[in-house]
Amino acid sequence: MARRYDSRTTIFSPAGRLHQVEYAMEAISHAGTALGILTKEGIVLAAEKKVTSKLLESMSSNEKIYPLNENIACAVAGITSDANILVDYARRVALSYRKTYLENIPVEAFVQRICDVKQDYTQHGGLRPFGVSFIYAGYDDKFGFQLYHSDPSGNYSGWKANCIGANSPNAHSILKQEYKEDMTLKEAKSLAIKVLSKTMDSTTLGGEKLEFATLTKKNDQIKLNTYSSKEIDALLEEEKDVLNTEEDA
Repeated sequence: MARRYDSRTTIFSPAGRLHQVEYAMEAISHAGTALGILTKEGIVLAAEKKVTSKLLESMSSNEKIYPLNENIACAVAGITSDANILVDYARRVALSYRKTYLENIPVEAFVQRICDVKQDYTQHGGLRPFGVSFIYAGYDDKFGFQLYHSDPSGNYSGWKANCIGANSPNAHSILKQEYKEDMTLKEAKSLAIKVLSKTMDSTTLGGEKLEFATLTKKNDQIKLNTYSSKEIDALLEEEKDVLNTEEDA
């Protein structure tokens, strides 16, 4: 019965479902884990890189965490090529707003513009939904640091901590137990590593398997600090004793 309704993005099933949108969300559930954690000092973004073969040439640029504007970055889970299209569009939106108003675009207004495009692709024949979810980290003067999540349907919501991709239910469970509103940026980085260590399929964490970034404000300037593989390895080494202690307990 579902076969009559899942070949079109514009047709609802009798149960009120859009199957193609649900399939897009299912594709994301098999992608590498990505998470964001909000603190008063800034935001931590972390993501798992799926290494499909040792023969692949390592990329110098990130494939899971992208800067979108001076005050906004994102982590993605899903089809990378779909993410590239939306990232390119998002950067044009931010630049156009800055050119018109001579200031950075407010974070929620920016997220809404991207989600309008996502939603549009679920409402017209001949198109398919974008098979990618975003976690947005941003800052504006009105609301400070903000963390948002959007899915292929075009829905978005604000979060204090969130995780998308493979094993996200387990990650959500850890975040609910461990997250504190008054936690520092350093504690948020530790929590991000703990979540990834317990949800990634890989037995060992390493800089070649992770992407890591922080969005902070210093001297009235918003800074996105993207970690190199060596910096990630050093961070993992710092947290190694803590993780081992918790495993023994």
